[in-house]
Amino acid sequence: MRKTLLFALTALAGQLFAGGFFLQLGNPDANPEATKAHAVLVIKAVGCHDPAHADVTAVAIGKNRRIPLTLTKLSEPGEFALTQQWPKDGAWVIELTGRNPDQFTNTLVPAGPNGVDRLHAKFAMKAFTASDVQSMLE
Repeated sequence: MRKTLLFALTALAGQLFAGGFFLQLGNPDANPEATKAHAVLVIKAVGCHDPAHADVTAVAIGKNRRIPLTLTKLSEPGEFALTQQWPKDGAWVIELTGRNPDQFTNTLVPAGPNGVDRLHAKFAMKAFTASDVQSMLE
């Protein structure tokens, strides 16, 4: 009985501490396929799951404005290119949401006249609040 319980706890701990589900941001200049698509950002679903089953969506959020964005699937499973689909002037936040059958993740990426700022992105395993977005717009 003790061995069975120990085995069950070990298996459960392995599931709990296995990798998560994240959206990795990449430089489109490092990806010829993204460069050809004129991408400003590459998004890759990573973690312990099948990236081909990841559903990633994007929206640009500005002052009192939301613009749904189209992502282009790249040849690597779970990898997407984002092109400039929002006005170049003003402050914007790109909200990326990732889902797979069992997990959720999202990322906020600031953008403005100088392009997309991957270095100041915020990542979370829960939905961001309106104040999280607003703080990035200021």
